[in-house]
Amino acid sequence: MTAPTNYSKDELYQRIKSILQNTFDIDAAQITLDAQLGDDLDIDSIDAVDLIVQLKPIMGGNLKPEAFKSVRTVQDVVDALDQMQRANA
Repeated sequence: MTAPTNYSKDELYQRIKSILQNTFDIDAAQITLDAQLGDDLDIDSIDAVDLIVQLKPIMGGNLKPEAFKSVRTVQDVVDALDQMQRANA
């Protein structure tokens, strides 16, 4: 199943927020754009791999894990996905 290639940044944020809530049981109030994945949301490196797997369908399978090496915040994830979808457009 291929996802649309043009999600707005807000739509990306809402999808990421949903994944964090459902996959990692994180309270929605904690998931803000400036939330640190590690420090604020307790996402460790193994969880980060799970997050990438969950994000793959959003990008229609066109996800580059190396783009997440410098990701630290939820905003960074949104920006990385946005850049990828623009590159694939």
